[in-house]
Amino acid sequence: MSLDFHDGNWLGGCFGMPEAPFLEAMPLSSAPITVSKIVRAVTKDVEARVTIPRSDAYLVMVYLEDTIHSDVLSNGRLAPPRWCVKGSLCVVDLMEGACAVLHRDLVALAIYLPKALVHDVARTSFPDEVARTLRCRRAEPDKVVSNLASVVLSLFERDPETIDPLLRHLSIAVCTHLLQDCLDVVTSKNATILQADREMAAKGFMQENLGRELTVAEIAAVIGLSAAHFAQGFKNVTGLTPRQWITRARVGAAKTLLSEHELSIREIARACGFVDQSHLTKVFSREVGTTPARWRDRQLH
Repeated sequence: MSLDFHDGNWLGGCFGMPEAPFLEAMPLSSAPITVSKIVRAVTKDVEARVTIPRSDAYLVMVYLEDTIHSDVLSNGRLAPPRWCVKGSLCVVDLMEGACAVLHRDLVALAIYLPKALVHDVARTSFPDEVARTLRCRRAEPDKVVSNLASVVLSLFERDPETIDPLLRHLSIAVCTHLLQDCLDVVTSKNATILQADREMAAKGFMQENLGRELTVAEIAAVIGLSAAHFAQGFKNVTGLTPRQWITRARVGAAKTLLSEHELSIREIARACGFVDQSHLTKVFSREVGTTPARWRDRQLH
């Protein structure tokens, strides 16, 4: 573990803060956890972009002050601004990395949580359960993690020699709580019904990844459910299978791009996750009743 300001603080560097204070510890034998204290000012004239590389880990952001940011979608466009209040958190799967643009100053704890550590904590704390993944969470209030973060924050002011045992225990506590959040869904009496926050998280993940191939198992993992439970719950709530919902979302995204008149139909097909222009035309015609070209012409006239 280290409190030094040095080039090893790669996590702070992702936020444009290579000199941000950080802590490291090895809670179990699997992988180390990194916690960086981020204080990033935002000015109107300079884009404050944050890019986290692909990794077999989660990024947990605990917001210490209110902030606003927009996720950068796979097609390079910005998602609508998301308001993150003090005490809320985001949990992001870094399987494909993450990118966002800050619209307001960021004061937060950024926690790099390796999946190997999450798996080890799951085996230790929930030996009879199957959940080994965390669900994607976006700007959700969480008093437990917020309180644990306050204790972690105090470690930055302590003697480095006394920090390691505390940080190891706190890290395991955070993992355990986040895993329990997932298990509460699986073991609930209404397990066949997808709860509203999980439904929103799944839809948000699908919407943000329309430009690439998605599997039901991958979407389910983001919200901490099995593929079968997610598929059943999603169909019960929405009346659509996840695949049908993605198809309609892709058609909706194509309509938006078609109405902007900037991209060719081939470029729109690629941006919205269709195999090629022919695939877009086939699906669009089936869903809308006309071809993309004719639909665009109608918007122009």
